[in-house]
Amino acid sequence: MSHHLAADAAYVADGDNLQEEVDGSCAGRDENDFENNIIEDITAAQAKMGRDIQGIAWERLSVSRNNYRQTRLEQYRNYESVPRSVEVSNKESKMAEKGGSYYQFKLNSRSVKPTFLHFQLRNLVWATSQHDVYLTSDSSIIHWNASAGTQSEVLNVAGHVAPVEAHPGSLLEGFRQTQVSTLAVKDGLLAVGGFQGELICKHLDRPGVSFCSRLTDDVNAIVNAVEIYNCPSGVLRLTAALNDCGVREFDVETFQETNHFRFPWPVNYTSQSPDGKLLVVVGDDTDGLLVDAQSGKVCPHCF
Repeated sequence: MSHHLAADAAYVADGDNLQEEVDGSCAGRDENDFENNIIEDITAAQAKMGRDIQGIAWERLSVSRNNYRQTRLEQYRNYESVPRSVEVSNKESKMAEKGGSYYQFKLNSRSVKPTFLHFQLRNLVWATSQHDVYLTSDSSIIHWNASAGTQSEVLNVAGHVAPVEAHPGSLLEGFRQTQVSTLAVKDGLLAVGGFQGELICKHLDRPGVSFCSRLTDDVNAIVNAVEIYNCPSGVLRLTAALNDCGVREFDVETFQETNHFRFPWPVNYTSQSPDGKLLVVVGDDTDGLLVDAQSGKVCPHCF
């Protein structure tokens, strides 16, 4: 994600008149309906009767669903890093059995409106249980209870965000107007990354923000991904992958940096092995790296 995000967003939006028509047709509602929380949900019973699960009234449009999908596929700019990866993966993938039941649609609640600053951003919606969903909506992190159909604001980063706990390295002056680039929620901890290298951490069972810091002053400071995981010892850790070519690991108890690994290219995502010994690193390169989780040294063979 080292290329300019605004330029990519403009490319995707350019000349996309069909998208505007589809967006405007969704159940005949407008933007005020989202704000007033009166958007009609789409239920499983309605879907079985032929209702579009997204609430799009295709019968009112000048284009069918199939034709619209085909147009989008033809206009889409391919961002794959590995040449012909789609063709290769299709050859290696197992064919699905026709008529097999893999999932069942339950409900589409259009009153909950997630927002994304750029289409390449990832992990901005997290489900921590069958009913609990956390998502970004404008400058807020929202908790939606799918069972009760209710939503509440967990964190607002539009204004002044400052920590209520004292941890070395935490910015007491906090931040103003953080643009959320990624988030993670696990074991009662919310971690938010920002476009300017911000890392904001909040324990869901405690008032206020526990920790906030700017991880880098690099011009390429976007936090691409954060991951929360348990070490084999049971200690909760957090890793942040950044566009400054760095991966940083933190002890969640103290929010102190325990490791800082550097790579030749911007890092888009990392993931720990179950035993905590290895770290998978992928980014702006056709090769992914398998590294030692303690030293950061690359293992002899990439995958």
